[in-house]
Amino acid sequence: MTPPGPVGDRFRRFRERLAADGGDPPRVSDERPGAVGGAEPAVGGDHPKDRDAAGGNRAGGGNRAAGGDLTARRTTERSGRRRGRRGGGGEELRVPEAEFTSYYGRPVLKGPVWKWDIAAYLFTGGLAGGSSLLAAGGQLTGRPALRRAGRVTALAAVSASAVFLVKDLGRPARFHHMLRVAKPTSPMSMGTWILTAYGPAAGVAAIAEAAGALPRDGLLGLAGRVLPPIGHAAGLVAAGTAPALATYTGVLLADTAVPSWHEAYPELPVIFAGSALASGAGVGLLAAPPAQAGPARRMAVAGAALELYGAHRVETRLGLLSEPYRLGRPGRLLRAGRLLTAGGVAGALLGRRSRVVGALSGTALLAASVLTRFGIFYGGVASARDPRYTVVPQRERVEARRSSMDLPPNRAAPPTV
Repeated sequence: MTPPGPVGDRFRRFRERLAADGGDPPRVSDERPGAVGGAEPAVGGDHPKDRDAAGGNRAGGGNRAAGGDLTARRTTERSGRRRGRRGGGGEELRVPEAEFTSYYGRPVLKGPVWKWDIAAYLFTGGLAGGSSLLAAGGQLTGRPALRRAGRVTALAAVSASAVFLVKDLGRPARFHHMLRVAKPTSPMSMGTWILTAYGPAAGVAAIAEAAGALPRDGLLGLAGRVLPPIGHAAGLVAAGTAPALATYTGVLLADTAVPSWHEAYPELPVIFAGSALASGAGVGLLAAPPAQAGPARRMAVAGAALELYGAHRVETRLGLLSEPYRLGRPGRLLRAGRLLTAGGVAGALLGRRSRVVGALSGTALLAASVLTRFGIFYGGVASARDPRYTVVPQRERVEARRSSMDLPPNRAAPPTV
């Protein structure tokens, strides 16, 4: 009779361990070719492990004791793994929940270094553009109060914009260095040239408003007669560049890698255009009598419609990237801006004959423009700080490209939260 080999002996020990653990042993016969009558083979063989096992059996069951220790260890390991399951039962949790962290606690994306002064720059640039459009409307319709208020406010706003911009650049010479080249694909380069074209025109138009205070004789009298037509031409030039001044900052924000700014590239110029019109209308409602405030009221309605439409889009269309505009400080700012915009338009339409109601409506529209610009600014900053707003949209875009190309999904990627 041929003695069994080491494989048969190991299989028998495996069955014994299963029986000791409480499992059902596999129903496989131990019969081997050469075995007599299906009897259980004797322990033995030429392999050293088999000789050790046989020696242990002859010594009084030492091999079974060793097998019992191994069985106990494996039973302990299995019970430990069971304790790691969710709720003490069910499928074992092998992959931990995904946490959006990064090395050394740093964000995945380097956030913008801009401070509050850039948010103020966004507002003053829009205010300057809206005021120039208001002044042009007053000039073309024969409303001197609107024209004067728009021109003076435009000069003050663009001067404040220059201060905020130079403060962010650090040195005034850097603004001059930007004029060395004109790069149409760069919103910052185009913005520098827009400011360069708009600023002098707005300044000349505002200076022309002082022509009425000059004497009528001598050189000053000549200047008083020449300034009005020059101011009219400069006012139209400023109004022609005002839409670009009011909206290029939205393109500038969307051109960055900040998630909630970049994905809102269709809406940001719309929001900024509406905010600029609403702020210019606010100036007209504050400074002009009700009889001359008709263009300002129409500007308020158009600006509020654009601003509310764009704000609603960025809070609903972007999916996960809309969260920064709804939560925290940005959400509070944008909600307050919407309420003030609606209240300002309602007061402008219902209080047409009241100077007090018009002034309150203009103040509400100006405050709404400030809150909207700051809300958009801080919403983008918040999206850059949280890695979730960078990682999850990237994975969704990758999976969308895989689906369009009929590629299998990336199963190695961890689950998204």
